[in-house]
Amino acid sequence: MTNIKAFIFDLDGVIVDTARYHFLAWQKLAQELGIEFTHEHNEQLKGVSRVRSLDIILELGGVQASQEEKDKWLIQKNEDYLSYLVNIDESEILPGVLPVLHYLKNKNQLIALGSASKNARPILEKTGVMPLFDAIVDGNDVSNAKPDPEVFLQAAKKLNATNENSIVFEDSVAGIQAANTANMVSIGIGDATTLHEAKHLFKDFTFIDEAFLDTLIN
Repeated sequence: MTNIKAFIFDLDGVIVDTARYHFLAWQKLAQELGIEFTHEHNEQLKGVSRVRSLDIILELGGVQASQEEKDKWLIQKNEDYLSYLVNIDESEILPGVLPVLHYLKNKNQLIALGSASKNARPILEKTGVMPLFDAIVDGNDVSNAKPDPEVFLQAAKKLNATNENSIVFEDSVAGIQAANTANMVSIGIGDATTLHEAKHLFKDFTFIDEAFLDTLIN
C-alpha cells in the first residue's frame, strides 16, 4: 500500500514569484511616506503578516501613525499589489515547481497550500494550479501569523494528516520555524545561510529530484 503524506506549500517565493510584487507595492508606499525601503529591508517582511509588515516599515522610517492612517495605507498597499496581479499567468510559477507538484499528484500524495497571503486563491486560479491542491489555508483562515504554526496545523487537519506525516516547503525563516514547531518536516527553498534551521535545504525546486521525493513519501 502506498504511503500517503501531506505536502504543504507556502505560496509567495515558493510556488510563484509574486513576492516581488509585494516588494514593489511596499516600496511605493514607503516612498510616499519618505521612507527608504530596499531589498535588504524587504527580507524582514518574509512570512510576516501585512499589519506587522507595515509596522516594520514605519519603524524603519521612525514614522508615528494613527490606526486610521495605518488602515488606509494597508488598503492602498493591497490595491497596488492586486493591480500588479491582474495579468499574471502560469509563467509566474517558479522553475521546477510544476514537475514536483505533478509527481506528488501522480503518486497519490495529498497537497495543501499553507500561506499568509489573503490573495492565494485568485493567484492559484490565474496560474492554473488550483486543481492540484486538495486543501487551501490562507490568510483569510488564520488569526496567527508565522512563526506560529496555525496555518500548517490547519492544512494538515484539512488533509486528515498527522503532523509527523506532513512536509512543509518554505522560503522564510518564520515559515521554517513554524513547521519545526509543529513537528513537521521542514524544507527550505532559498538561501542556505538564512534558512539553516530547515531539515532539508534546496536553492530552488530544480534541485529536488524524484529520488528525494520518494524518500519523503516512504
